[in-house]
Amino acid sequence: MSQPEHFSVLLRESVDALVQDASGFYIDGTFGRGGHSRAVLQRLNAEGRLLGFDKDPLAIAAGEKLEQEDQRFSIVHDSFAALADIAAQREVAGRVAGILLDLGVSSPQLDQAERGFSFMQDGPLDMRMDTSRGISAAQWVNSASEEEIARVLFEYGEEKFSRRMARAIVAHRRESPFTRTRQLAEVIAAANPKWERDKHPATRAFQAIRIEINNELKDLEQALHAAMAVLQPGGRLVVISFHSLEDRIVKRFMKQEARGQIFPKGLPVTADQLQHRLRIIGKTVRASEEEVQQNIRSRSAIMRVAEKI
Repeated sequence: MSQPEHFSVLLRESVDALVQDASGFYIDGTFGRGGHSRAVLQRLNAEGRLLGFDKDPLAIAAGEKLEQEDQRFSIVHDSFAALADIAAQREVAGRVAGILLDLGVSSPQLDQAERGFSFMQDGPLDMRMDTSRGISAAQWVNSASEEEIARVLFEYGEEKFSRRMARAIVAHRRESPFTRTRQLAEVIAAANPKWERDKHPATRAFQAIRIEINNELKDLEQALHAAMAVLQPGGRLVVISFHSLEDRIVKRFMKQEARGQIFPKGLPVTADQLQHRLRIIGKTVRASEEEVQQNIRSRSAIMRVAEKI
């Protein structure tokens, strides 16, 4: 089976923002198929190093090939939530020149029906980024309570009809447990009374279930806080988000760390007491029209950059 083509979103912009020291130690928290990592390595000299993370066993296989090609690179089969622990093990905590997080699901994961991420293709209802551990989406939708399903669809999918969809899921599974993506998509679509133009009626629900199965937002929050312990002064944090929930977390974190401690109004404090830990670099960056034409999935991408003080 041929591999789907993978486009690294905001490739030039993210690498330009990330690499400020050609001899530094960098982390690619979402290796994917290595597009960003290869571009970073092209900017590094012989002393530079790059560590990649990924949950996906197929991404790890691609990373192991890159390890053999370039001794400056190494790969870790883990979530970027483990940033702090891995950096401590490798004795680079506080000495990392830059961290890149390209969030969400990769094109190969979406395009391979057998991974179970897509409502556009029928496949096993899996959705796990790391297929070697955890419960599948099928196991979750067949066992979670109606209240829990509704909560996940509402919180992670911002789905207005979450309760209605949850009732439909629970009613269907009593007769026939869910095993396939199309089966779930059809039940959710039928429970959605107001279809949005140019958007599949199961889009938000599938996003929500994927986030729940892969612990995406909690992992992101953990990684952002870990970055503060791992980065060196002047080190860059570059994050590419693809939906409002992710971007809201990143924006709030960077603003809080740039603002520092909050004191009562009128209380005289010094800059040191504010404990600023980040400086926001530039404005948010979006994909160019040319990139969106090449890769439609880049249209929702938002990149934010900050530098550790």
